This record gives sequence, structure tokens and C-alpha cells, in this order.
Amino acid sequence: MPYDVSLRGNAVDLPPSDIRVQRHVNGFQPEQISLTLSSDYHSVWVSWITGEFQIGYDIKPLNPESVKSVVHFGVLQHSLTHEATGYSQVYSQLYPYEGLQNYTSGIIHHVRLTGLKPNTLYYYRCGDPSIPAMSGLFHFKTMPAPGPHSYPGKIAIVGDLGLTYNTTATISHISSNEPDLLLLVGDVTYANLYLTNGTGSDCYSCSFPESPIHETYQPRWDYWARFMQNLISRVPIMVVEGNHEIEEQVDHKTFEAYSSRFAFPSEESGSTSTFYYSFNAGGIHFIMLGAYIAYNESAVQYKWLERDLAKVDRDVTPWLVVAWHPPWYTSYKAHYREAECMRVAMEDLLYSYGVDAVFNGHVHAYERSNRVYNYTLDPCAPIHITIGDGGNREKMAVEHADEPGNCPEPSTTPDKFMGGFCAANFTSGPAAGNFCWDRQPDFSAYRESSFGHGILEVKNATYALWTWYRNQDHEKVAGDQIYIVRQPDACPNQRRVTKGWSDAR
Repeated sequence: MPYDVSLRGNAVDLPPSDIRVQRHVNGFQPEQISLTLSSDYHSVWVSWITGEFQIGYDIKPLNPESVKSVVHFGVLQHSLTHEATGYSQVYSQLYPYEGLQNYTSGIIHHVRLTGLKPNTLYYYRCGDPSIPAMSGLFHFKTMPAPGPHSYPGKIAIVGDLGLTYNTTATISHISSNEPDLLLLVGDVTYANLYLTNGTGSDCYSCSFPESPIHETYQPRWDYWARFMQNLISRVPIMVVEGNHEIEEQVDHKTFEAYSSRFAFPSEESGSTSTFYYSFNAGGIHFIMLGAYIAYNESAVQYKWLERDLAKVDRDVTPWLVVAWHPPWYTSYKAHYREAECMRVAMEDLLYSYGVDAVFNGHVHAYERSNRVYNYTLDPCAPIHITIGDGGNREKMAVEHADEPGNCPEPSTTPDKFMGGFCAANFTSGPAAGNFCWDRQPDFSAYRESSFGHGILEVKNATYALWTWYRNQDHEKVAGDQIYIVRQPDACPNQRRVTKGWSDAR
């Protein structure tokens, strides 16, 4: 079906008056409840917030120790026989300039549930039973145990979500697909499109060029989490940072909201950072990488990635999926070859271990590549999918770098937060001698500028069905659909840890 461009429109943020983003609890009752997977099926994180945020010129942070972090859970909804405790924290967003309002969060709680059985429905309540201030009853289903015949039903993947009316359509469509897991590949709330007084814009630098620091309106994080609770209190969400999470503040602190509000299986997966981590979902090993932290061969992240890849047993988790925010392969003018230094640093390593698929956001459109390595079609390389069309208020990416007059000047392409300049003219192939192609690149299989989300359904150790859904269509109509087919025997030179799989466990 052709895309109806009239539906692209302007993405408008939900206002604070929308009932879906307002606070509906009293005192220290839990709100903004969410789930995050640990590194494997037997553990899940439960997160929530108690107390109210403060914003203004004279704020006083809440005491995290004043409210306990407790989860009661079990397999019977009327008999929650297990209890887990965790930790709590608050964060502040402070600006060293007169006239800018500061923010301090409610108390953020993170509790890790352990000893869980695979593929099992659990019920839970969270809060502080001594006040008492416990939540209502929620539920979730654990991931299947790792194995070549064991996979979640549906995995929803989305990027650059924000909190617009387009976002609400995206989340409605995702919910109707009843996913078992949600991946958000960066750019969560777009709180940094606002001044601290709540004035927003589709283009911050255009509207507020005199701002002494890039301001944010942190309550947008609370609004987002309230809207999302209905989904992510029962479906685990795995998030990786994007550029809109940088949010610089006093003393050059960055990523405070992102790192505080979500739980991450960093420690469980051997990482020391919230920017990169890994986890299993049945027979899939997911790796989430950080584009806004050092990634070269001498970096801590790179060394961690080497260790993580070396531990993956492809007999147990045949599928290897990697995600980060800015794409390496995009044919759109927006962010064209922006992440080239990251590609140069990491692509060989990922290729050598036979990564099956890569998911990115950042570019506000949809694009699916052919299997590509170093800009060359390669049957042993991963498919790259850009899914940065979740619905945020910034404009859609509609222009392609291969269209006349759209090829950017190379020196304008690097992102200052990623560092380095590595993009140069192509030295081989149809675009040799040029910085851009003069037609849709061979690596680009399908591209379209419209809001939507994707669903990954791994069927077995060989086949995975990928479907992209456009918001304009009925929920069950596919905008793009392919089978991703693993053929490890055709790529004998790639490194693979195989210890053999046994069902006798």
C-alpha cells in the first residue's frame, strides 16, 4: 500500500493536562511501574517511583531511605509467597545559571527478583508494606530458558519514541501485537526539546539559540513513564541510550535521568556501565552497545564486548542480535555516516562473530538493509534495520543522501558527542570516488518515512520473521516483512563457541 504522506504531519506532544500523563496515586503509593530483564530468565527487575518530583528554584531532594523497596510475588495471584528487597535513589537535574529551574525526582526504586522459573506467569505488588503503600496487582511472564528450540513469542522493537499523539498510536499498535519483550533503541522522552519552564519546540537549537546550556524539562520523563506503565508493567523493556538522553547539567554530568530511572542487567552481564550490557531471551543473545561512550579497541566497552562475544555458545543461543542508537548504514540525509568512527572501530569484531541482525534508531524513518559489511553485500554479514520512527515531535527524515543536491559535506557529518572524523569518499564499488551514492545504495533494501514499529518472531535456529507495521495501517497489516535466515555453515571462517546442546538440564 502506498504511504499517505498527509498522515506524516507534525508530531504534537501530549500536554501535562492529558489524563494519561497525570499522577493518579497519593502519598508514597507506587507509580511509573516498569519491568526489565536481568541477564537470563531466572531474574527480573521491577522499578517504580514513590513521592512527587519537585521543580523550581528552591528544591529539596526526598530521602531515598524514607521509603522501603519491596516486591511481593508468586505464581498465584492471591498468594504472593515470595518477597524481594532492593535499593532506592533520587537524582537531580541542576543548572548553574540564574533563571533556570532545577529538578529533583521522586524516589526511584529498583528490586531484582531471583529464582524465577522459565516461561512462567508471575503476579506481583511493589511498594512499602510498612506505610502501607503497596501497588495494585500486576503480572509478567518470564523468558524461556536458553536453548535452540526456545524463543519468546514476539519481540517489539522501536526507536525515537517520545510522547506525542503519534507515540500513542505506536504504543497502541505494539500492545495489540501482544509482545513478550520491548526493545527501545534510544531517544526516550525528548525532554531536552524543552526549556526548564516547560516551553517546548520541535527544534531546540532553532528556537532557543541563546540558551547558555541545553536545558531540559525533566517532568516529561515522569509523564512518559506514567503513559507507558500500562505496557511496561507487564512487558519488560530493554533500553539503550540515545543522544536525547545526554542532558548535560551542572559539573558536566550527563545521562542522569536515563541511568537512574531504568534498571539494567549491567552487573549480571559483566558490564560496569548502564550504556552497554547483554541478556538472553530464550535462544537469542542480545547485546546493547553505547554509542556515546568510548568504543575504540582500547576502551573498556570494547574489551567487555570481546569477552561477551567469546562467551556466547551458538548451540545454546543460536541467534545473536545487537542494538545501539545511531545507524552505521543509512541512506537518509539526516545523520548520514554520522557513526562512521564507531563502525570502523567495531564492525570487524561483530562480523567475525557472525552477528545476525542489528537494530538502530536515530534516523526518524524506517530502513532495512541487505546483509552488508564495509558497504559491500556479504551473505555472512548482519542485516541492519533502522527503526527510528516511533513518533517523536522532531520532523520525519524524508530526504535521501543519494538524491540530487542532498549529499552532505563530509566535514558536517560527525557527531561531537561521538567523537572523531572517519567518513571519507568511497574507494570501491558503484560510489567509488564519491561521498554518497547517486541512487538508492545496494545495501539499502527498503526505506520509507512513516511512523511505526517492528516485531521480531524467532521461529527456530534458522528462521526469524521480521515485520514492520506502519501506524497508518490496520494493526495486522505489514508495511514490510521478511524472513531473516541464518546459514552459519556457509560462513566457516566466523568465530563460534559451540559446546553442544542437550535438553537434559
